[in-house]
Parts: sequence; C-alpha cells; structure tokens
Amino acid sequence: MTLDQFSLPDGGTRLSFRSSGAQVVLEVPTSGLPRVLHWGQDLGALSAADLDALVASGPQRALTGLPSNGVPAALLPSPADGWLWTPGITGHREGADFSPAFTVTGVQVLASDRPEIAHHVQVTASDSVAGLDLSIEVQLAASGVLRTRAQVTNTGQGVYDLATLDLALPVPPQATELMDMTGRQLRERSLQRMPLTIGTHLRESRRASAHEASLFTAAGEAGFSWRSGRVWALHVGWSGNTRSYAERTNTDVTTLAGGELLLSGEVRLAEGASYTSPWIYASAGVGLDEVASRFHDFLRARPEHPRSPRPVTLNVWEAVYFDHDLDRLVALADRAGRVGVERYVLDDGWFRHRRDDTAGLGDWYVAEDVWPDGLGPLVAAVRERGMQFGLWFEPEMINEDSDLARAHPDWILAPGQRLPVRHRHQQVLNLTIPEAYTYLRDRISALVSEYQIDYIKWDHNRSLVEPGTRATGRPAVHAQTLAVYDLIDELKATHPGLEIESCASGGGRIDLGMMAHADRIWGSDCNDPTERQLIESGTRLLLPPELIGSHIASPTSHTTGRTHTLTYRAGTAFFSHLGIEWDLTSATEEDLDQLTDWIRVHKTHRHLLHTGTVVRADHLPEGGWCHGVVATDQTEAIYAVVNLRSAAAAPAGRIQLPGLDPEATYRVRALPPADASEPLATHGTPSWWADGLTISGRLLAELGIQPPALNPERLVLLHLHQV
Repeated sequence: MTLDQFSLPDGGTRLSFRSSGAQVVLEVPTSGLPRVLHWGQDLGALSAADLDALVASGPQRALTGLPSNGVPAALLPSPADGWLWTPGITGHREGADFSPAFTVTGVQVLASDRPEIAHHVQVTASDSVAGLDLSIEVQLAASGVLRTRAQVTNTGQGVYDLATLDLALPVPPQATELMDMTGRQLRERSLQRMPLTIGTHLRESRRASAHEASLFTAAGEAGFSWRSGRVWALHVGWSGNTRSYAERTNTDVTTLAGGELLLSGEVRLAEGASYTSPWIYASAGVGLDEVASRFHDFLRARPEHPRSPRPVTLNVWEAVYFDHDLDRLVALADRAGRVGVERYVLDDGWFRHRRDDTAGLGDWYVAEDVWPDGLGPLVAAVRERGMQFGLWFEPEMINEDSDLARAHPDWILAPGQRLPVRHRHQQVLNLTIPEAYTYLRDRISALVSEYQIDYIKWDHNRSLVEPGTRATGRPAVHAQTLAVYDLIDELKATHPGLEIESCASGGGRIDLGMMAHADRIWGSDCNDPTERQLIESGTRLLLPPELIGSHIASPTSHTTGRTHTLTYRAGTAFFSHLGIEWDLTSATEEDLDQLTDWIRVHKTHRHLLHTGTVVRADHLPEGGWCHGVVATDQTEAIYAVVNLRSAAAAPAGRIQLPGLDPEATYRVRALPPADASEPLATHGTPSWWADGLTISGRLLAELGIQPPALNPERLVLLHLHQV
C-alpha cells in the first residue's frame, strides 16, 4: 500500500495511491475541482514524468463549440469548467447561484481510523460568490475498492436549495458495454446488459426498498464475463432514494456517476447548514468475479463484520404464518433442535391486533389473547433446546387500524393532511418525529431486554410513497433513512451482541449503507431454488455469502408452486447464511435425517464458505450453472454444478472450475449428501465419480471436467483438496 504525491508548477498536486492490485491517480488543480486520471489496475510506481505523460497523452482537442482546451471530467463535474453534460451539483438560492465555480482551498492526506481503508485524501474548495463550501473525500480501501463522498455547506445568506450532488468517475474508451440489474419482488437482481452508447443511461429508485433497483452500474470491455474482460463498477451506498448513471459524451468521455435522489425541496440548506452525500463505492477488475471479490474483501475487513460462525436459522413464517400456537411452535422447536438449528425466529403475528396483515403494525406489545403468558414459555423452550431466539419487527411501518395510528395520526409520513395511497394495508411511521422515534426505540428495547432477544428480523414491506412530514408537507426520505440508521445503531449499542437482519419485502434495501448497520440481509422472499440460484448470484456481486440469508423451504415453493428435491433446495442455500423456512412438523423422518446431514456438512464447511473467494464459471453448457468458493490460500474449494433446465444436448460437456492454483494438484470428490443420494439422470455418471479424480488446477480451469448428467433442477457439490 503506497501513496505518492507530486506538486504541480501552478500549485496544484497529483496523488497516486495503490493497494491490492488497484490504483487511483488523482489530480487536484488550483482552479476547478479534482479529477481522477486513472482508477483500475495497478500501473506500478509512477514518477512525476509518468504523470505528465499520462495527462499529455490524453485527449486534447475538443469539438467546435466546446472550450478549446478540452473538458476533463471532474469528480464533481461542473459547467463552470465547461462541462455541458450532467452536472455534479445542481441547486439555487432563490433562482441565483445555480452554477457554482469552486476553487480548491486545501488538500490533506489523512490517517484513516478504519482498518479497511488504506488511503484517505480530503480536498476542500469554496465559491465565495455562490456562498458554498465543498469537501470531497477519496478513499482507497485495502481491498482496492475506491469510495468517495462530498459535503456541501451553505456559507451565504439565505437558504440554498440543493437538488443533486452526484460524484462521477471516468472509465476508459475500451469500456463499450454496460451492465446493471433489474427485477421485481421474488425475482430480484437479474442482470441486463447493453451497448454503452453516446447518451445517458439513468437508473433512479424512488421506492427506497426497490426490488428493481440495481446494486451497481458496470461498464466493461465488449463481452466481459465472470472471469474475463476489464470491468469498472459503481454502487451507491444508501438505503433511501438513489440515482446512478453511465454517461458517454460525443467527445468520447465516459463516466459512471451516482448519488442520492433528492425529492423536490427535500434539502434546503439554511445558513451554516451542510449536506453530506452517500458514499459512492467503485470496484474495478478483470471479470465480474474480481470486481465482486474487492467488495467482499472490503466488507470482511470492517470491524463490524460478523466474526462468529453464522448460526443456522429457522424462521417460522412459512410454517405457521399468522397462526401462532404455543404447542405447535414448541413442536417446531423440537424438530429444529433435532436437525441442528442454532437460531429460532418467531415471525409476524405475535403482537396486539395482528391476526392478519390489515392491523396492528405499531402496537409493539405481545398479544395477550394469543400469548396469555407472554412469549416467555416459547423463549424458554427454544433456549432449552440450545437455540438463540429471534423476533420479527416491522418498525418503520404502521397500520391505520392500530392503537398507535389512532393515538398519533400525525406520526404517519404524508405529503400534508391527506394520507398517501395505502400499500399492503399500511403506512410509514415518521421516525424524524422525536416522539415517534423514542416510542419505537423504547418498545423494541423493552422487549429485547425482557426476553433477552438475540436477533431481530427487521422488515420493511412498503414503498415510501409521498413520504413527507404532515406538519410541513416537506419530503423526508433523507432524514427518515438517517433515523433508521440511528435507531439500529442505538439498539445494538444498548444491547451488545444483538444482531439485526435487514429484510425489505424479502430482497429489497440491499446496499452498503444498510450493511454498515445490519448483520445480514434476506436475499428474497422467493425460496424456490431455481430462482434463488440466479438471485443470489446477482446479490453476491456486492455481498459475500455470509451476509445473505438463504433458507431451505418446503418441498413445494410458497411463491412459485414448483416442487423440488431436498438436495436441490439444500444445495442451493448451502453456500450462504443457511436457514430453514419449512414446517418441519410435516417433514418425514427421512427428510429430517437428510436435513440433519445437510446442516452438519454446512457447519463443517461454513468457515470456508464464509471466508473464501466466490467464483463463477464461464462457457457453461445450455441450462448449466456453476459457482463455488475457493479458500484464500487455494488449498480447498467447494463448487456447485447445477442444471437449471433441460438442454438439446445430453450429457452436457465439460465445466471449468475457476479460481484454483494452476500449479497445484487437486483431489476432486463429490460432497455428500449432494452426491448420489438421489437419481442424477438417466444418462449415468462419469467414470471418475465413484472414486474421485486427481487433476491439476490448470486443467480444471482451462479444460474442466465432465460432471454427472443431471436432470433439470438438480445439482451436485464438488469438494476439492490440494494433494
């Protein structure tokens, strides 16, 4: 990890910082704002002459009608520099000061107080005429992730209405293809790609918990894949409204940019007030796997990252729904303890007036009619069976049919005196009102204390439609998001050891803003393993497996109606933070025995699964899918070979196993119970299957191996050891 700083003749400066094969070159001029000359692969130690040549070798001429010296893309692109595309900052002071012209006032190389951050640079600037101060932070993580954010302060007279504050990073001309994500509830994070043409590809999310929102915007070389082609990706680390875009100009300047999507009038800076943008995270590498690996390494280096083995979790929702009965739930705990579950979570339906989803949200008291002795008997039964106890809340939401709404109708987020349209029979509780925040904190804290709750499933099932403070009519998504962060942090500080899962209608609100506060996310409300294979692949582009909740559900999927074998369901959930979403009292003895085996094997290997490098194979046969986790020292690996659907050819061809040491020799074996515990296919198995295979890492990566011929919606697991 190195940082070099060079002074320019005009008083400006250039900085080059490197870490883990990544490099950032930053130029800070005396006039205008800092710009990134390079981010991506490590170019090695660069001299002052090298940096001069880097600038001189870049584009110099501009089109007619543009400034004669060309227009560089600053971190905060500005029309004051001649930038005529999307500006980094927009706003006004009663119609004036719409185009600030900042002058750099200082550059500091700061010592980082975070172990995951290798280098930290802060640039300050000011526009005395517009009455604005600006601070931009640029950090390079030890993993090679680049992150940056900005703060703008109103130093002038009167209110400054801020509309956007977006930060932009350049990508080189060879990035000609664009990828981001789309989807919906139950089918989140589907990859989509397209040419990166001249113009602006803008993705905005006004739902805060949007399932269709993209985890990132990526630009890469044509045909980039999991393992090949250079890729540059950007993520907005914020749990409220966001915007991100790729922009290519007719001068062949391309940027990736993003920030918070502010609603009209949401940020009005009084004299002396400041606004700080979310962190913008960027990762570059060869192939999507390296981009993802940098994000994973960044998250794992944080002090708040979960360090203990991720407990195998049973959530009771799909077992009982709202039908809470102590005897039935204790019987479920019996089965859970038998198969090796370590954490038992009571889901929706335990609190006052909550017999269905039309009432009760906000009334966070144990329902006396359902639980006359409180939750104590169930908690005791769970702990007697050696499990932690978790409880479901939807803290940010409120039903109009609730004691809380009747007592405090002014606590509902609304654009004025009228209520927004109902969604899921509910509204949103305004946590920017101190009394509402205090009520929620105190009720949750009291229950955590009374029952010594280990874990909260924190749900968020409603979009923030017309989210305003009723007294003023002004939007409040920004302040609401910060209040949620504060509430989670305060609860965890008050109750050391408490873990919190972020669940937003299943697969929403997955971002690095929330992951600074929560301990895991719920990957999707869809537990169908075929859907989950691809949902989790997209999710793992940002988050490592141990942060993604994935459960073995009942044989017939609650959401798709398809029926799958236990091996397929368990083998799909195996790699992530494993759990169960199944009424085990309806399972057969054979099912329970097999489930016990799966949980035992997961516990045996979860250190590898939750610390290793996630890899995915290219060049797959029709309908095939292959992913795995390789130990950081490359001595061990586990892969899933999956057949998602039928193909024209059978059996399929070889499948490459990436990420191994090419100079090492590996022993490849099937990993029970995902071996031959059920018929694999009518086409049989390869000759090596029964006894295993010894083969080099180079051959496995370049040529691959012939897996068993699998029927559709089947999988096998392969376990590799160096020999």
